Amino acid sequence: MKHKIITFVKKETILVISLLLAAISSCFVFPGKEYLSYIDWHTLMLLFSLMAVMAGYQKLGLFKVVGANLLSRTKHTKQLSLILVFLPFFFSMLITNDVALITFVPFAIIVLRMAKLEHRIVPIVILQTIAANLGSMLTPMGNPQNLYLYAQSHMGIGDFLLLMLPYTIVAAVCLLIACLFGKKEELGKITFENDATLSIIPSLSYGILFFLCLLCVADIVDVKIVLICIVVYLFLFDRSIYSRIDYSLLGTFIGFFIFIGNMERISAFRSFIEHIVSGHEVIVSILSSQIISNVPSALLLSGFTSNFKALIIGTNLGGLGTLIASMASLISYKQIAREYPDDRGCYLRFFSIANLLMLALLLGLMLLL
Repeated sequence: MKHKIITFVKKETILVISLLLAAISSCFVFPGKEYLSYIDWHTLMLLFSLMAVMAGYQKLGLFKVVGANLLSRTKHTKQLSLILVFLPFFFSMLITNDVALITFVPFAIIVLRMAKLEHRIVPIVILQTIAANLGSMLTPMGNPQNLYLYAQSHMGIGDFLLLMLPYTIVAAVCLLIACLFGKKEELGKITFENDATLSIIPSLSYGILFFLCLLCVADIVDVKIVLICIVVYLFLFDRSIYSRIDYSLLGTFIGFFIFIGNMERISAFRSFIEHIVSGHEVIVSILSSQIISNVPSALLLSGFTSNFKALIIGTNLGGLGTLIASMASLISYKQIAREYPDDRGCYLRFFSIANLLMLALLLGLMLLL
């Protein structure tokens, strides 16, 4: 029993912290019906809906099919690097950085092994991780903190895209340069055996559900309608998807919502945090992301400032830096640690250097803007 608890805490550290903070704060603000008003139900319902649709697409193998088709046209190593890195960059804008890395990091490892380029696995996976974290910052649905802050800010979708577009363009240029760096080598034809069970009707069904999610993000369709459609579809046709949804992320959101709501009702604490955050939202969110990751940072800091644009920039840039600055980065590291345990130290060194360089560059861009 003790071993199971320790394993759970290690696996779901952020969830446990959020629930502990919620429990501690409840000692100062006694639980009542006000607790329900703390929770942003719109964000939770939309996040659940997006995770369900993405889990469905993952099960179908759609993303791997797209990647395999692109690889069939690959002629040399630089093309291969570009495809493997920019697949998570562009897909993360729609399917979240987590799903992009879960899909394309194992895909890259398999492809590079087949091409006898295992020495490129560590740098490619590092670039894929940076690409997923930076590509996802362009859109509200790219990552959980964007989805939440977008809803809180009441920005239009166009305003959000324009806010993050300069950073995304610079990130894309840097990734392009990194992919083109080094010796160009010819490749033989790569044939990727795809085990996906891609079929037309489920693909179209999930396509319609994803379109409904996009309409919800644009405030055209009510989130409750989208949620009902997805729950009913999964219950009738694909119940296994329920087990693929990241409920710990939803629980983390709830824990932080309760903690923030309670702390906002303690005037002394609220004044103290507002004094620290006010006027320094970007730097504070970047620094806090290095310790607790960018999703919890967005949830925590949003309760003490109304400058959501600065929080959006700060928590997105804050995904660069330490391994836990974006929890999605752990997905890549775990893949390397499992497949190539002797390369863990090398991976962490170059990962940290590459992330810090990119963070410095984008911070410089922010100061210019």
